[in-house]
Amino acid sequence: MTRQEVALLDVREEHAYSQGHPLFAASLPLSQVELQIYDRVPRRDTPIVVYDNGEGFAAKAVARIEALGYRNVKHLRGDLAGWRNAGFELFIDVNSASKAFGELVESRRHTPSLPAPEVKKLLDEKADVVVMDVRRFDEYQTMNIPTGVSVPGAELVLRARTLAPNPKTTIIVNCAGRTRSIIGTQSLVNAALPNPIYALRNGTMGWELEGIPLDHGSSRRFKEVSGQPLAEAQSAARAVSYRAGVKVIDRPALEALALDAARTLYCFDVRTPEEYAKAHIPGFRSAQGGQLVQETDVFAAVRGARIVLADDLGARAHMTGSWLAQMGWEVYVLQGGFDGPLITGDWKPTYADPPSVPLIDVRTLHGRLASGDVTVVDLASSPAYRKGHIPGAWFAIRSWLPNLMARLPGNGDLVFTAMNDALPRFAAAEVTAAGRSVFALDGGTPAWVTAGHTLEEGLARCLCEPVDVYRRPYEGTDSPKAAMQAYLDWEFGLVAQLERDSTHGFYVI
Repeated sequence: MTRQEVALLDVREEHAYSQGHPLFAASLPLSQVELQIYDRVPRRDTPIVVYDNGEGFAAKAVARIEALGYRNVKHLRGDLAGWRNAGFELFIDVNSASKAFGELVESRRHTPSLPAPEVKKLLDEKADVVVMDVRRFDEYQTMNIPTGVSVPGAELVLRARTLAPNPKTTIIVNCAGRTRSIIGTQSLVNAALPNPIYALRNGTMGWELEGIPLDHGSSRRFKEVSGQPLAEAQSAARAVSYRAGVKVIDRPALEALALDAARTLYCFDVRTPEEYAKAHIPGFRSAQGGQLVQETDVFAAVRGARIVLADDLGARAHMTGSWLAQMGWEVYVLQGGFDGPLITGDWKPTYADPPSVPLIDVRTLHGRLASGDVTVVDLASSPAYRKGHIPGAWFAIRSWLPNLMARLPGNGDLVFTAMNDALPRFAAAEVTAAGRSVFALDGGTPAWVTAGHTLEEGLARCLCEPVDVYRRPYEGTDSPKAAMQAYLDWEFGLVAQLERDSTHGFYVI
């Protein structure tokens, strides 16, 4: 990788993106540009290339991104078809670069794994086994391997010695599919833990495909670590990151990097979200280490950028950095960063300033809904809409609004809402409806809930298909077995596809 920066942005909705895209393309739908681009492409001079598949979104995206102050935005000639016709590879699914990298790691290092029946046999026999689930805690709670403990990816090397102090204890690492369990298992191997260590082959999907029941609603979490286990984890993690080429910097060096106007700098706090909320370094975004490695395209859309990682205990940042460096990133770990000023609270995204539009408050809207002279359009994601929306509201995707207005019933005023206050205002500013006044709900749907009003569940009224979000076969508990097997078959073929692509720049220590 040459360190030349570029952000290749697919401005279709996520489901369309998942059906085929270049390896390092990031999904940033036209409907979300003002809500995401400042965090995902923080430097205004970054070379940005956008494309669609001939739908007309890309030209709008160029104009919209330039209006936000970006000075080097281009439309990919020929869009996705041009990429394909030039003979370049298209990758399906999401987080494809990270998943392909995980498969490359397994093929190069022969990461040890066990199939579900063998792990089930060990558990049934009450063998000396600890199952460590490396997914986010909410994923773990949805379904997990029996006896499994939640140890999100970057926590593994830090916590494993405490969870399995006997070097003869077998450690089984699992995720929902393959990538995070491969990276987690190899992390423990790289850190030279003495235990027998295996990935659960194909994760919870492999477990389900064997017809073995999963547990649901579990709450077992990792233990705190101190003393010798902490020191050993810190030393081992630093040794791994050193081999991978990760550099260590202090606060003055970080300030120097931040002053380099010619390079993009991402600053991530790789601890748990709970630790981040209690106290974090100003300017650092919360990004659990395991998820950062899994979702680099989401957190760092600018390929070739610099990444600085923060962690008060060190081991998590060093292990996360070791993987990002092998994926081609220029990575630094901040040392002593938590000795300076800290702030509290959750991370909040940076939105572009929304336009001034006519607003309607919750009280007025509630009264007008009762009289039936207003129509509400909800622009939240389809999962959020399904979970709860203002009674009677219609689901729509913002980027499709110009073609959807004619489908709206009635002839009363229109009110746009969403799960934030900004998106309805952007929509209200760009939509005109003959004979109808257009408003944004002040405070969005959260203001409706705060006022004590109930929400309606389901997908009862959709102005378009809910294709804004790609349904991952490895999430939830209701995926068809055929979809899970097809997903695993795709992962098995990623190494060969990387060889054909030849642009990835990955290496494996």
